[in-house]
Amino acid sequence: MTETILKVSDLKKSYGDLHVLAGIDFELNKGEVVCVIGPSGSGKSTLLRCLNMLELPDAGRIELHGNEIYGGGKPKDLDVLRREVGMVFQQFNLFPHMSAKGNVTIAQDKVRNRKKKDCDARSIELLSEVGLADKIDEYPDRMSGGQQQRVAIARALAMDPEVMLFDEVTSALDPELVKGVLDVMRNLAESGMTMACVTHEMGFAREVGDRVIFMDGGVVVEQGDPDQVLGNPQEKRTKEFLGLVLSH
Repeated sequence: MTETILKVSDLKKSYGDLHVLAGIDFELNKGEVVCVIGPSGSGKSTLLRCLNMLELPDAGRIELHGNEIYGGGKPKDLDVLRREVGMVFQQFNLFPHMSAKGNVTIAQDKVRNRKKKDCDARSIELLSEVGLADKIDEYPDRMSGGQQQRVAIARALAMDPEVMLFDEVTSALDPELVKGVLDVMRNLAESGMTMACVTHEMGFAREVGDRVIFMDGGVVVEQGDPDQVLGNPQEKRTKEFLGLVLSH
């Protein structure tokens, strides 16, 4: 039986007269990888930020394991949400005065209240998993963008979240650095991590995604199996977007 972890109903978000999310319905099931695609300004990143309550929606409902996290205009159990739903951003946002290990350790200490030796052991384990065993004591300014992004992924994973949100995590990287980050995400998907990824990497979406969602104008225009949405889209707007994206 499919277990729904995150459920969004009629989610709305506006900035003044700009309706960024115009009534989104969305579910994320355990072990599922959902790739969200669409043009700039379609509401993709805002959706992710609302899922993690970094942006407060204007209306709608968000449930985590059937428990209301947001509804009636108010957030609830934010600490639970932030522990269970990790997020990695386009910008790495690492602490420049801390080593890779320090960046991965700090939240474990402050939020999970783990003992120092346990934090250190978990940090070393995760940095090794993302291919940075030789960069544990390195500082961000001595690492490439791709390496910094992998530290950011390790930092989010250190909280042992049930869901990982990725917001265009390769878009700020030089092309030759993208593969290393996508490989880490592939490995996560293969391990069974539940993931929602806003991405412009169509090859990744087709290969790794269980479902692709195409957004435009703050609504879900089309969603389904990656081969269907990317290879045989049904909606005119989806066809137009993919015609531009896949021709490059």
